[in-house]
Amino acid sequence: MSQDWSTDGRQAGRRLGRRWAAALVAATVALPALAEAPAGASAAEAGDAQAEAGRLTIDRLVASPSLSGATISSVRFSPDGRLVTYLKGRDDDATVRDLWAHDLETGRAAKLADAQALLGGEAEALSEVEKARRERQRITGSGIVAYQWSPDGQSLLFPLGGDLYLLTPEAAGGDGPGGTVRRLTETGATETDAKFSPQGRYVSFVRDADLYVIDLDSGAETRVTRVPEDSDGAIINARAEFVAQEEMKRTTGYWWAPDDSRIVYARVDRSPVAEVARYEVAADGGVTTVAQRYPFAGTDNALVALRVVAPDGGGDRALGVGADSSSYIARVAWMPDSARVTVQRQSRDQKRLDLLSVAVDTGAVETLLTETADTWVNIHHNPVFVDDGRAFLWTSERSGYPQLYRVDVESATMARLTRGAWAVLSSPSVDEAGGWVYFTANADTPVERHFYRVPLDPAPEDMERVTRPAGWHSASVSPDGRFVVDRYSAPDTPPRVALLTAEGERVAYLSENRLGADHPYAPYLETHAPVRFGTIEAEDGTALHYSLRLPADYKAGRRYPTVIAVYGGPGVQRVSKSWSLDFNQILARQGYAVMALDNRGSANRGQAFEGAIYRQMGRAEVADQLAGLDHLIDAGIADPERVGVWGWSYGGYMTLMLLAQAPERFAAGLSVAPVTDWTLYDTHYTERFLGLPQDHDGYAPSNVFRYLDGFRDDRLMLVHGMADDNVFFDHSVKLISALQDRRVRFDLMGYPGKRHGIRGTDTRAHLWRDALDFFTRRMPPGR
Repeated sequence: MSQDWSTDGRQAGRRLGRRWAAALVAATVALPALAEAPAGASAAEAGDAQAEAGRLTIDRLVASPSLSGATISSVRFSPDGRLVTYLKGRDDDATVRDLWAHDLETGRAAKLADAQALLGGEAEALSEVEKARRERQRITGSGIVAYQWSPDGQSLLFPLGGDLYLLTPEAAGGDGPGGTVRRLTETGATETDAKFSPQGRYVSFVRDADLYVIDLDSGAETRVTRVPEDSDGAIINARAEFVAQEEMKRTTGYWWAPDDSRIVYARVDRSPVAEVARYEVAADGGVTTVAQRYPFAGTDNALVALRVVAPDGGGDRALGVGADSSSYIARVAWMPDSARVTVQRQSRDQKRLDLLSVAVDTGAVETLLTETADTWVNIHHNPVFVDDGRAFLWTSERSGYPQLYRVDVESATMARLTRGAWAVLSSPSVDEAGGWVYFTANADTPVERHFYRVPLDPAPEDMERVTRPAGWHSASVSPDGRFVVDRYSAPDTPPRVALLTAEGERVAYLSENRLGADHPYAPYLETHAPVRFGTIEAEDGTALHYSLRLPADYKAGRRYPTVIAVYGGPGVQRVSKSWSLDFNQILARQGYAVMALDNRGSANRGQAFEGAIYRQMGRAEVADQLAGLDHLIDAGIADPERVGVWGWSYGGYMTLMLLAQAPERFAAGLSVAPVTDWTLYDTHYTERFLGLPQDHDGYAPSNVFRYLDGFRDDRLMLVHGMADDNVFFDHSVKLISALQDRRVRFDLMGYPGKRHGIRGTDTRAHLWRDALDFFTRRMPPGR
C-alpha cells in the first residue's frame, strides 16, 4: 500500500477526489480490456439466440412487462375503508407507475391517475435533493412513486415531475372508480416530502431548504421557515440530514401536531461536517465537482435543533431539545394531546436511547424510558399511542429479541404483549375497538414472515397468525379492523395481493398474478431453476439458514461451478421463502449452483446473532460464508475448482474480503459498489458496529487493505457507479491504486452518472452481461 493511504479517513477523504480520475485512467490502461468472449458467441449472446426456445435472457430479464407479473405496491386502505389504492407499473414500461384504486364493494379496479398523461409526455425533471432523497429511500422507477390519503378520505396527494397534485376520487362507475386531478404547485423547484396535515386543512412540503404550507381552502401558499441568508448552504430547515435518511431511516424533518395547530421541525446546521469534493463523471464525458458534506466515521456530525412554528409562520422558536456532538435525533412524534412531542435521542456510541417527552409550551423534558445495550440499540418507528395517549406500544430488545410492550405513560410500567426467541419486524397497527394489535414477525421460522395479532390487553399466549400460506408476507389492517391486505410471495409464487378478513380468510384477490399460460414468465417455467432451503452450523454452533438454487438439469452426484451470492451485512436478510427473479436465476440457468447464506451479523435473528460483528467486521461473516461453501463441497454439489462470489455494497465488501482472506477458495469475484475502508464511510452506520476509529484498532482488521497480499491475478471484477454519493467511488479508486501498486490484474467497469443503485434498463443489462461473461471465462459451466 502506498504511503498516501496510511493517513486517517479525513485526510484520505479529501485527497480521494483529486486522485480517483487519474487512477481510473491508469487502471483502464494497465488492465486488460474487459474480457473478450471465448471463441464463438458470449454466454449472454448465446442466451439471446435461444430466447425463442424458452431460454431466459438478460435482455428479457430487465425488459417490460415484468417477468414477475403485474405486481402492485404501496397498497393502502382509504380512511373510510371503501377503496384500496396502490401503485402499478405500466404494461409497456414497468418502471413507470400509475395510481390505481380497487372498490371493495363492487370489486372493480380502475386507474385514478396516469403519470404520463399528467406530464404531457415530458420527462420528469427532479432536483438533485429529490434524486438523492429517492436514492436514500431506495425508490426506483418513475411516475407516481408515492402518495398519501387525506385524513377524511376525500382526496389523495402525490408528487410528480417535481410538483404536487391533489386527486379527488369519484364514486365507482361502470368501469370502476375514477377521479379528478388538481395541480397544487407549478414551479421550477422540486417540492419534496409533501404531507397532509392531520386534520386535512393544509398540505405542507419542503422547497429548497425551507418548509411551506398551502391552505387548501384558500389556496394560499406560506413560506413557514427562513434559512438565514448568511448560512451559505450549511443550514437546512425541515429536511432530514444525510445520516438520518441513509442510516436511521428517518426520511422527514418536520412533524404536524394532531390538531393542525403547530409544526415541530428540525433546523440542521451542517457546518461542522467537512465539505468534500465528490467528482461525478457524466455519460457525456463531463466531470462535475459536487461539494458534499459527508460525515466520515470519527468526524463531526451535523447539529440538529428542534423548533416549533405555527402553520402561518408565526411563533417560530426553539423547542429546547436537539442533538449535539454526542447524540442523534432518531425519531420525533407528537402525543395525542398536541401539547407534547416524543423524541428518541440516541447517544453517539448508540448504546443508549432515551425516549423523551417534551412539553411544547414550557420546554419541560421528561424521560419516559431508556434502552441500553452492550453493543448497540436498534431504532424503530414506535411509539404508537393507545387509550387516548395514556399508554403506548413500544418495541424493545431487552429480552434479546425485538418484542412488543405496552407502556403506561404515567407510571412507566411495561407489560409484554409478545414473547419468544423471534423478532417483531414492523411497527404495530392497533384496532382499539376490536382490542387487537397487529404486526409482522418471523415467529414460525426465520425464513418466513407472517402477519400476527395479539390482544391489546397483555396476553402473549393468545397470539394468532393471520396469514396462512407459507412464504413472505407484508400486511396491513383496515381502519375499522375488518379487513387485512396481504402482500405475499413464495419461491414458486410471484407477488400477489389478497384481501383477507381479520381472521385470515381470503375474501378476494386484488392482484392474483397467477402463473398461468398468459403470465409473462410462462414461456420460461420449464427451465426455471428451483430453490432449496437448509441450515448449517457456524463455528460457535449457531444455526445459519441458506438457500440454494440449482440448475434445472441438476443431477445428483455431479459437481457444478458454484457462485456464492452474498450480502452479509447488518440490517439485511437475504434468505427468505419469497419470489426472486434476478441475476441469480440467470446464473443457475447457465449451469451454476447459486448459494445465499445469512451469516452472523445479518438481520432479524436477535441481539446475539447481530452482535457477532461488533468491533470487527469481515471476520465472523467470512467464516460463516466459507462454512457454507464447505457444506456444498462436502455434499458433492460444488466443484472446489470453480467457485465464485458476487455481492453489492456490503456484499461487494464481502466479495473482496473473501477473495483476499481465502484466495485459494475462489476462482472469481464480482464486487459492486464496495466499501473498502470503513474510515471513508459515514458516522452513524460505521460507528454503530466499529465504534469511533480513534478509540480502538478495530478498523484496520475490518478494512480490505489489511489483506491486499491475498489478491490474485484475474480473480476480481470491480464495478462502481461514478456518481455514487453513498459509497463514494473513492472506495474503489483507493483499491485500484493499491492493486496496481502490487501489479495485480483485475477487471474494472465504471458507470458514468450512476449512483449507488446503478439503475436503468440498459445499464443493468450491460452490467449483468459483463458479469455473466466474467464468470463464464473464469469458471465455465458444463465440465
